[in-house]
Order: sequence, then structure tokens, then C-alpha cells
Amino acid sequence: MNDSENRVKQRIAILGSTGSIGVSTLDVVARHPLRFEVFALSAASRVDLMLQQCVRFKPVFAVMASEPHGRALEHKCRELNLTTRILWGPAAITMIAAHELVDVVMAAIVGAAGLASCLEAARAGKRLLLANKEALVVGGDYFLQAVADGGAKLLPIDSEHSAVFQSLPQDATLWPSQIDKIILTASGGPFRQRDPRTLRAVTPAQACAHPNWVMGRKISVDSATMMNKALEVIEAHFLFGVTPEQIEVVIHPQSVIHSMVQYNDHSVIAQLGTPDMKVPIAYGLCWPDRMTSGAVALDFSSMADLTFESLASNGHEQRFAGLKLAWSVLQAPAGSTAVLNAANEVAVAAFLDGKIRFDQIHTVNLETLARVVPASPGSLEDLLALDALSRAAAQQVVRRLC
Repeated sequence: MNDSENRVKQRIAILGSTGSIGVSTLDVVARHPLRFEVFALSAASRVDLMLQQCVRFKPVFAVMASEPHGRALEHKCRELNLTTRILWGPAAITMIAAHELVDVVMAAIVGAAGLASCLEAARAGKRLLLANKEALVVGGDYFLQAVADGGAKLLPIDSEHSAVFQSLPQDATLWPSQIDKIILTASGGPFRQRDPRTLRAVTPAQACAHPNWVMGRKISVDSATMMNKALEVIEAHFLFGVTPEQIEVVIHPQSVIHSMVQYNDHSVIAQLGTPDMKVPIAYGLCWPDRMTSGAVALDFSSMADLTFESLASNGHEQRFAGLKLAWSVLQAPAGSTAVLNAANEVAVAAFLDGKIRFDQIHTVNLETLARVVPASPGSLEDLLALDALSRAAAQQVVRRLC
């Protein structure tokens, strides 16, 4: 046993354990049984997978989002004589996020639904591994204030933001004086070379077929529209304290360089790796050290090339029209980022349900932003009310388009 493993185990709560990030986190944790133990898990509706995780990792708590799914899990656990305590509902999720015995919280609940638990983990001073970009997109400065007030350590798990974080000095006080710009890379998704005029015919199955990454359906659609990159621009603004003008996006189809930092002397530091979320997850769990992740190492001898494309070339501005909304909402009244996020969640759900076309996702986002002018949110209640108002407006647009 080496020195890094000869220590008190870190107790982990994984919020969203049955999603792709949650499953990858458990894979990394399982590789280091002397270093980590799973204290609590939460999931939305995948009862059978949660049961398998309870059998293998024996958490103290397992939480389902709703009572019917919680009851179903409770029944199955009872049949197997598992000692895991089964709970359900939003209050139970925030409870495990802030539990006094939890050291690390992996925040991987998709969408604005993860905001409340992220806030509780921040206020409780946890090491908060943020895979839920919406906590910052919706919460903004209010969320960052909760992190500061609680003394939490916020570590980005999105591959792009983890790459930026790994490319920056550990002393964050140096960032303002040294950063020239942050360059986020994007694969371009499944439609990078598709004629923009044909996007109206895209099916959900086509939109979810990402060429490089294995992700959930919502995130896959966001990658196909590049709205995921718009949200990442917003997140980078809050995470790293840079202006919107200091953030650039370039298309890098190979997904080997995950993002870069250009310094004021115009040197560039980049983080490279295989497109596997286990790498940023392992780094977040172990920071400031490093440990094995289970990801496959890069084979430079097999790489034909690394290419980059400007967003101003090859029809990308028409293909990914929603990306520009990131800079627009960052210049708009506080809360506008939350409006965009809510509209996009409604629009993507409507597309996946066959209610609107793929190209109409952008229409829903644009019209919702025009309809909702937010007041500056000063509490969780304000943020949730703004989210609800924006969703209602977006639903109105969807009904008009149906």
C-alpha cells in the first residue's frame, strides 16, 4: 500500500449515480477501495441499476427522486436483506449532500433540478465536484457566494473546465493577472459537416449519436446543437472570473485537447487525454494529487492529426446558431442565464418527445429570452421562481410550434 492510499477513507455522496457521470465515478472509486467509500447515492428513476449499486457498494443511504421509485427500491432491497436506508424526494437529496459524515459530493444531477443540492453541499463546506453545469449557469454569483460562505472547495468535472483548471496555476489569485483568454474546444457533435438547411429533419436518435463521447440523451442533444458549449461559456465565466470576451470556442473534432489557457505572454497550455470522463473525475477526487483513473492512455503514434476549425468557417455559425446566446445572456440582466437554461431544457425535452423539430430548439430559446426579463435573483426561491416562469414561457412557445 503506497502513502497516498494509507489514509482515512474519504466518504462520497454521488448525486445522480445512475447517469453516465455517476457510473464513471463509481468505476473510479472502485479502483481505490482503500481511499474512498460510498456513503450515499441518489438517482431519478432507474431502480434496477440503483439496486445493483447498493448491492456492490453498500451505501448508508440511497435516495430516489420520487416516492414510487423509492418504494420500489425499498422493496427490492428488503428482499435482499440490504442494510442501506432508502429515502426519496428533494429534501432527502439535499440531506445527503450536506450530511456531516460526507467529505466529497459528486454533483451529477442533470439540469436545474440539481441546484438545491449543490447549494446545500456548498454551504456545508464540502469538496464539491461539479458535473452539473446548470448550478453555475442558473445560480451564478449567488451560487459562488454560497461556496465562499461555506468554505467549500469547488472543482469542475466537465472535461473542458477540468482541462482549464488543470492548465491554470493552483494559486487562483494569479489568474486575473496572467490569463489572456480561455479556449474551450468542441467536437462539433454529430452534425459538424451536415448542411445546416437539413437540420430540420434530424431525429432524436441521430442527435444522440455523439461521435466521441458516451452521454445521456439531454446532454447529447445539447452537444448536437452546441448549446452545451454555450452553457460551458457561461460556466467558465463564473468559474474562472474572466470576462465573456476572454472566452473563445474552437471546434476540435478529435476531442483530444479538452481545452486550453492562453496566458498574457501568448504561451498556451493545453490538457490532452482520451475522451473519457474518468480522467476529470479522478482528478477531482484526488486533487491536488493524481491517481489512476481507468481511462485508456493516449497513443500518439496512432494519431493522424489534430485539427481545429473556427466557428466563423464552414457554415458553423448557421449550424450552431444557439452558441452565440452565451455571450448575449452574460451581457443581459442577471438571471438571464437561468432563463436560457430553463428554455433549453424545455426545448430539448420537447424535441426528444417529438413535439418540435431539431432546428426549433433554438426558436424556443430565442423566444423565451424575449418573453422573460428577469429581476436580479437574490435567493434560492427567486431562482426557482425564475426557472418556473421561464419554463412556463418556453412551454407556451412549444405549444405554438406544435
